[in-house]
Amino acid sequence: MKKLSLLFFTIVLCVSCKQENEASVGFSSEEMMIRLSEIEIEPEYLDEYLAILQEESRASVKLESGVISIYPMYQQEKPNEIRILEIYADKKAYESHLETSHFKHYKETTLKMVKSLKLVDMNAIDEQTMPIIFKKIK
Repeated sequence: MKKLSLLFFTIVLCVSCKQENEASVGFSSEEMMIRLSEIEIEPEYLDEYLAILQEESRASVKLESGVISIYPMYQQEKPNEIRILEIYADKKAYESHLETSHFKHYKETTLKMVKSLKLVDMNAIDEQTMPIIFKKIK
């Protein structure tokens, strides 16, 4: 009886792990929208810009289910050169993001601070690894 219970438990565990793993890679990179935003900020506005950007990125990820990532970073040797990794579940999520009050506030208040802006649309190469990356972050 103990062997049968152990076998049953092992099967249930394997099936549940398989289902969890399949669910975690159940997205389509073809539907996702991935973009790198390359932004150069006028140096005199850098601190103000960073505060507004941080507020906007947090609100977007926290409040919008279709926003997977808005991950801002800066170049170490040129802190006024910002890069943002943007990942949206799909084009509709991106379009919805553009209509939010927090994005509109960001765009309107930082317009004079931006020296240059380049939006680079990207495609994922390894869509199986992406969910694993995000699971590792705690």
